[in-house]
Amino acid sequence: MPGQGSTGNVIAALASFFIAGLGQLIQGRPLKAGIMFVLAAVLWFFWLGWIIHLWSILDAALWKPTGSP
Repeated sequence: MPGQGSTGNVIAALASFFIAGLGQLIQGRPLKAGIMFVLAAVLWFFWLGWIIHLWSILDAALWKPTGSP
């Protein structure tokens, strides 16, 4: 995917809106996707999963691949 603000990042952020970590998975970051998914799932038991969910959306939207200008 190109870079921050690209269509790919918008799609990834939308995917993370529905399922925490899905956007990171689309971007090719499976470890971070798994961490966000598990953290959100665990924290939803305490009504705090929204914190991880929002972090997942913002992370997907603002992500810049390494090595890009």
